Amino acid sequence: MTTMTKQSAPPLLLAGAIAGPLYVGIGTIEAIVRDGYDIRRHSLSLLANGTGGWIHSTMMVVTGLLTVVGALALRRAGLRSRWAFGGILVYGAGVAAAGLMRADPADGFPIGTPAGIPDSVSWHGFGHVIAGFIGFIGLIVACLVLSRRFARQNERGWSRFSLVTGVVYFLSLIGLSTGGGSTAGNLGFTVAVILGWTWLTLLMLHARTEEVR
Repeated sequence: MTTMTKQSAPPLLLAGAIAGPLYVGIGTIEAIVRDGYDIRRHSLSLLANGTGGWIHSTMMVVTGLLTVVGALALRRAGLRSRWAFGGILVYGAGVAAAGLMRADPADGFPIGTPAGIPDSVSWHGFGHVIAGFIGFIGLIVACLVLSRRFARQNERGWSRFSLVTGVVYFLSLIGLSTGGGSTAGNLGFTVAVILGWTWLTLLMLHARTEEVR
């Protein structure tokens, strides 16, 4: 790692590291205070609807862009894997894009919305799903690639952490796709989202002191 890299990367890595706490923290507060929202029935994306929905949309755009900054900082700090770098970059861009395209109201949220899944999907609802899906695949790829690279560097803790995060995210994505809004599917995906952001945050902080290749 060059002297310029050591001096310039840490502040940008810190910017990337705060994306996770912002996403999880703001999302948790929204889930608690928004009338009619039930995390067992509703996906986090539905919080972009109704009064105050702009908060959730803005949070997604900001945290997505911060993740993009973090990915670029990881590259500058010595991340050589194009797949890992590209995966994190795609994840950040996907989150930001999904924030710009609001998910459609569904299953009684916001209050006044008919129960169940809507028969038709708007362009922005479709775009939200596609952007999110692409971003999630990017994160899964980054986790699995870095798991292998950490194993080569004999960093077994990080290798296992990365592998578990990638696998949990993959399984929860399948569960969400096939579960049709079930309690298990929603809660499982929420756990995966928290785990994914935790992994990214700690990865950024880890890269401030140790080279991630």
